Order: sequence, then C-alpha cells, then structure tokens
Amino acid sequence: MRIEFKIESLSDQLNKELQQKIDSKTKPIGSLGMLEKIAFQLGRIQNSLKPQINHPNVVIFAGDHGIADDGVSFYPKSVSYQMLYNYMEGGAASSVFAKQHGIKFNVVDAGVDHDFEPDLPIINRKLAYGTKNYRFESAMTKEQCLEGIKRGAKVVEDIYNKGCNFLIFGEKGIGNTSSASLILSLLGNIPLEECVGRGTGLDKEGVKNKFDLLNEGLSKYNKSKDPIDVLTHFGGFEIVMIVGAMLKAAELKMTLLIDGFIITSALLAAYKINPKVKEYCLFAHKSNEQAHVKMLNILEGDPILDIGMRLGEATGAMICFPLIKSAVQFMNQMASFQDAGVSEAKEEIVI
Repeated sequence: MRIEFKIESLSDQLNKELQQKIDSKTKPIGSLGMLEKIAFQLGRIQNSLKPQINHPNVVIFAGDHGIADDGVSFYPKSVSYQMLYNYMEGGAASSVFAKQHGIKFNVVDAGVDHDFEPDLPIINRKLAYGTKNYRFESAMTKEQCLEGIKRGAKVVEDIYNKGCNFLIFGEKGIGNTSSASLILSLLGNIPLEECVGRGTGLDKEGVKNKFDLLNEGLSKYNKSKDPIDVLTHFGGFEIVMIVGAMLKAAELKMTLLIDGFIITSALLAAYKINPKVKEYCLFAHKSNEQAHVKMLNILEGDPILDIGMRLGEATGAMICFPLIKSAVQFMNQMASFQDAGVSEAKEEIVI
C-alpha cells in the first residue's frame, strides 16, 4: 500500500487582486488585523476573490493508547469511550460549540477500546481496540498505519462529496499528548524533555513520570525520522487517521482549521509526508500545552488566538470559527471606497 496524495501548491495568480480588494475596503489599510490575513489566505486556497465557507464540518477522531495503562494521563483510558457517549448526548464542550456555530459534528471511532451500539451516529472505522504500549513494542503495525491513513482520507472524501469545503479536526484519546510529544521530538528534532507537558492536568511530579516513561520507549526506538515509521511506533489510530484526513482535504482544496497540540502533531507528520498540505491550513490558536509553540514555529503557523486553552477536541478551533466567518463577511459584504463614494486617504504631505 502506497501513500499518494496529489496536492497542488496554491496559485499566486490572484494575490495582487486579493490584496487590492482587501485594501480598498472602507477602512484604514491593515486596520482589521488578522481578519485581513485570514481573508487573503481563504482567497488563495479557493482561488477566488469571493471566498465562501460551505457546509463546515468538525470531525473528532477517537482512539485509545496502550501507554495510558502506565499512568501518563490524569484520567484512566475508559474516559475515551465515555466521552464519545457525552458527544452523542451533546454534553461535551466540542458538541456545544459545534451547535452554537452551526458546524456539522462528526465522531469517528478510529480505535477505541469499546464496542458502541450500532445505532449511534458514530462513524465506525476501528482499526483495533487501541494501540499497543510503545514502552515495549510498536504501537501498531506499518500495515495498520497505512490503512489508518487510507480510512481517514475516505472519511474526508465522503464529507467533501456532501458539499463541504471547510474542515475542523479534533481528537479524543487518553494518552495522546504523549504520542504528540514523541512525534514532535522525532520529526522536529527537539529534545524530548522540551516536548512533554501537563496533558490533561498533571502536576510537576506527574510530568516527570510521564517523561521517564516516554523516554524509556524512545530509548528502544531505532531513531528513524521517517514519518510513517514514527507514526507506526508512537502514534495513535486517531492520529494516523487525521494525517490521512488532512492530506486528502488538501488534495481536495479544502480549508483546514488546525486546533491544538495533538492536531498540530498530526499536521507535522502530514507535512513531512507532503509539505504542500500546510498551504491549505489556518492555525486557530496557540495551546497552553508548552510544546505547541515549538510545532507552530516549525510549521511557521501564525495562530489566530492565544487564550490559554488546552482542552483539545477541536474546541480552540471552534472558538476561533466566528472570526473566520467575519473575515469572509468583510471580504464579501463590506463596501469599498469606490462603492460607498468615500474619499480614500491621500498620502501624507510633510512640509
């Protein structure tokens, strides 16, 4: 099985016209700040002077991690499947925000250690009942990793075929900040101790224990920097499916709104597979997980928000979503100086 995603680089053809349209609105140049950057990027992604958000979707990929049995998280592994029931009942933060902003909410069972009732609206793409414990063995086989990428891509293709052009990715999986830390350390060439943080709320001693456990697993790894090798050994089923989903979304020229630490680790892996995927991304926020900024720096991602969030589950991205909509609204609805008959500012004359 081979990974092949035909992602096109964004065209610069409309760059000048996009900037002219933004600058000609009835406002001082640059006065809408980040909204202007968002509008420009959306116009480039869609190759249009009138970018649109059509049928926005959020997709939460869920999977369990063998390393969670060793206490790397504040919560037990069972919380993963319990939270999926919470999503179904509309009680989770991500469920609430999706409803608030009119975003279609999707949950994918990528590899949760639980059998869900077949009548629940959960997309079943289960690879196995959680990964292995990478302190002792590879989290998954290479075949499972590649199959996960394929399944994630198919989830996105199905959503795209229903008219969606804007995707938000989320995750659920107790222990997945550990995978994200190891992915960052290996693919970002950063010492592990700089990549391990509080996750679900560990104290100082808990973080040290987490580092020791992850370092033990890392010491037994062959140190390959190939992204598929790294994902196979340290990834989660939800993370590898997100990698495939991101690559497919970029191939389909969709806009990707990137959430926090775990989602950005998946993007880092996808970027190492095909760097063009980054061109289709907007970065929603800077997570309060300490190493997230290191990922953003590697990817040259400019986060829209920095409000101390570290919940995951796409919550930071959904909080950011109204700003994306505002960028689209000003681009398409705000009058230009010419339309409004307002005199444009003249160059200041210095005497």
